[in-house]
Amino acid sequence: MNVYEAAIKRLNIIFDKFNYVYVSFSGGKDSGVLLELCAKVAEERGVRFGIFHMDYEAQYKMTSEYVERTLERFKNKADIYHVCVPFKVTTSTSMFQSYWRPYEASKQDLWVKKPPVYAMTEKDFPFFSDKLWDYDFQDEFGEWLAAKYKSVCCLIGIRTGESLNRWRAVHSDRNYRVWEGYSWTNTAKKCVAAYPIHDWAVEDVWTANAKNRWDYNRLYDLFFYAGVPLHKQRVASPFLGEGMEAIHLYQVIEPDTWGRLVGRVNGVNFAGLYGGTTAMGWQKITKPDHFTWEQYMYFLLDTLPEATRKNYLDKLATSVKFWKERGGCLDEDTISRLKEAGVKIEVGGTTNYKTTKKPVRMEYQEDYTGKNFKDIPTYKRMCVCIIKNDHLCKYMGFSLTKNELERREAIKEKYKDL
Repeated sequence: MNVYEAAIKRLNIIFDKFNYVYVSFSGGKDSGVLLELCAKVAEERGVRFGIFHMDYEAQYKMTSEYVERTLERFKNKADIYHVCVPFKVTTSTSMFQSYWRPYEASKQDLWVKKPPVYAMTEKDFPFFSDKLWDYDFQDEFGEWLAAKYKSVCCLIGIRTGESLNRWRAVHSDRNYRVWEGYSWTNTAKKCVAAYPIHDWAVEDVWTANAKNRWDYNRLYDLFFYAGVPLHKQRVASPFLGEGMEAIHLYQVIEPDTWGRLVGRVNGVNFAGLYGGTTAMGWQKITKPDHFTWEQYMYFLLDTLPEATRKNYLDKLATSVKFWKERGGCLDEDTISRLKEAGVKIEVGGTTNYKTTKKPVRMEYQEDYTGKNFKDIPTYKRMCVCIIKNDHLCKYMGFSLTKNELERREAIKEKYKDL
């Protein structure tokens, strides 16, 4: 069985078991192929399905054109959820803004593009609030459909070859939130998530497009002509940290769109000039010789607006306390390297986390040159976060904040009786 046949088999399993199935369609190559596969299976079975597209407003014109012609092609076979709402979206282009909002009413004059006339807005979703981030919205959208159809599955086009985190999401032996034993699913919410093309390589995606003569986002042709390798071709929000290295391509591929982006979010032009360089925390960063990393961190913090500085200091205080009192989980190899380097550490025996690693308590270090740099609490790592405009401090391992956790618990309470 090849990966195409395996994906078809998985989709048939999903359609057998769920009352309603919908595809999360971004306009990228992976979700596009998954949509075509889902449409094929649904047509063979004579059933409707849903297509969910979160419109981020600030994107390549070619992506919007591909999305619009695809939704038009499937409008008689699928329920279309073209979402244009002002949820919060992370930005790494600015030290002043930690997020921006697509289709924010007060900034209509600055919109990169207008929403289509058939788009769904915040008025269509009773659960919407100004506090929602984009990833919150997509979770709550799934729960909203689950309340309506009872048994719902969301198809997501992630491939494990894209990153280690995606590989872990499917193959980790500690995965326990799986549906009926299938490792390519997740039951963290009432709406089950499934990854039918998780084992596809990027070459499989383009082979499927060619063999089946499927439509695709023509932006990828221009990426190819521009010399961007297949494995680095991404279609995503241009202001995310992951997109800083390639944001300059907008200037070459779609200069008109670039002109609108510059006026849409603070710091875009700087990111276009220096994204992917040490100026924005990429590659190997250095510090002035007369500073320690701790001193350099405070120097960088002093250049920031008050609210931004306080955010980073709060994250730092939380991290320092965590490593002193609870400790981070490290593997035996990293623990040995720390001991060899003369770092004073205290290794615990057990942890509440589901891991074979051991909890290690330690003070913040200046720098660490061994493997797993991102796992060790250092002031240099904090400097990287500041330079990257990583307001959430993902580089330091932070996830949900207290407010976000409280919001999640409120959602669980709201839907517990459904």
